[in-house]
Amino acid sequence: MSGQGVCCVIGAGDATGSAVARRFAKEGYTICVARRTEAALKPLVDQITAQGGRALAFGLDARREDEVVNFFQHIEANIGPIEVLVFNVGGNVRFPVLETTAQKYFKVWEMCALAGFLAGREAARAMLPRGRGTILFTGATASVRGSNGFAAFAGGKAALRALAQSMAREFGPQGLHVAHVIIDGLIDTAFARTNFAQRVDELGPDGILNPDHIAEAYWWLHSQPRDAWTFELDLRPSVERW
Repeated sequence: MSGQGVCCVIGAGDATGSAVARRFAKEGYTICVARRTEAALKPLVDQITAQGGRALAFGLDARREDEVVNFFQHIEANIGPIEVLVFNVGGNVRFPVLETTAQKYFKVWEMCALAGFLAGREAARAMLPRGRGTILFTGATASVRGSNGFAAFAGGKAALRALAQSMAREFGPQGLHVAHVIIDGLIDTAFARTNFAQRVDELGPDGILNPDHIAEAYWWLHSQPRDAWTFELDLRPSVERW
């Protein structure tokens, strides 16, 4: 086990989640990454391992309470103390309200809000006896603004933000740093470059968020001294309208 303890990244996708995992691995943390399909994590785990770090992959449906409870209990019992949780599950879908079924709305809420609650609760349960730990929630523009066609996503992300606020107020005095990061802009991913190629070209290199630069902000939040903690951090390109 790393002397730095464990950093868990739930929602370790190919952009922000992977970049955060690599950044914390660089600092000596054992990385436990999770997403719905465990096999999809192999390239990330291999990359971290090749660079001298330690990473383990887990298949996890973060909407299922029993799976989340077992995930955290297994890590604490068999891998090491969880020092950092990064909750990075997405759910960014666009549906006009009249085309949004109850099933679609509920699924987005499960991904953004319920899964965030389950992960945050179990992380706090593990961290509180030690009186330290960092819990970081990834938000979006939808966390603070409901845009046309994004009613479900905005509802889920706004709920996640409210959860983060409540947890920060409850657990901050007990030594846990809970923070919410609003990612306001297009993130540089293969998906974005394939599906929004014209938009990427129009924005230029300064108009699209680099996942590695996002990861630096997450590391900075975790490194803050207790007398100067940030709760909410907005990250956006310099040319982004807001």
